[in-house]
Amino acid sequence: MPKFAKASTQAKNVIKGLTKTKRIKSLGTARNYMQSLKTVASWSKDIGINGIQAMSIEQARMYLDYRAEIVGQKALDMERQAIQAMMHLNGKLQPKQTLYRVKSLLEEIKRSRAYTPEQAHAISQRQTFKHELATQLAYAAGLRAHELLTLSKASERPPNNRPALDSKWQGRSGELYTVAGKGGLIRHVLIPNYLVEQLEAKKLKQPITVTDREINYLQHYDIGGGKKWSDSFSKASNRTLLFSTGAHGLRHSYAQERMIELNALGFKYKTALETVSQEMGHFRPEITEVYLR
Repeated sequence: MPKFAKASTQAKNVIKGLTKTKRIKSLGTARNYMQSLKTVASWSKDIGINGIQAMSIEQARMYLDYRAEIVGQKALDMERQAIQAMMHLNGKLQPKQTLYRVKSLLEEIKRSRAYTPEQAHAISQRQTFKHELATQLAYAAGLRAHELLTLSKASERPPNNRPALDSKWQGRSGELYTVAGKGGLIRHVLIPNYLVEQLEAKKLKQPITVTDREINYLQHYDIGGGKKWSDSFSKASNRTLLFSTGAHGLRHSYAQERMIELNALGFKYKTALETVSQEMGHFRPEITEVYLR
């Protein structure tokens, strides 16, 4: 097992290097980068990166995608700049090379509202079959847009070892698959039995590499996903309902419906919230609460 230095120690070592090479001169910038890099180091430990300076460009993008659901644009840009400075220091980035600027999803998530089952079904009917199935899967399993591209049978790819309550998926039935979520977390998702047959009918003979927003994913099923599916969903929603709260609205639907189901099964709010958080691939239950508004 690798030994991990404290997050603060890792961040401090990077700041020393940046200061020594005069890549940062302001005390305020040093403080901001220090705090940002401590957060990066904590995440890196969670997914098994042996120190933030070992982080690859792809892993940096995965981190920023994960943080995009949690922090606003100003904080996200600061973290990107801190990682970018570190990667210039250790040679992971060329002098004029920059990291992709990830857009914060926090305000979009806060604005999004849940779709009813009838609305989600009606929207899917106005899409091509490839995107229709993706919409039904996203609604039924609470999937993010890019996670649709990463679906795989649970027997073919084990999930990361993270805490799991016995209450996960209580009251629902289906088959376990895995997806690669925010921050590279591989987690189980439950696909209802009525969608499993349709999904397996779209399985590719050989997985293919697809690129979505400059990240490569290994796709096993010929279904929609990523930005193309998200755009298709919004257009279909506007055509069908004359409004769109975005594809993230389906995750709001999942969160709210699961809370109702778990409460009906007798679970207290705290346990139900933790359960839904684990099912949705959130690192903290308080993130899930945003989806309950």
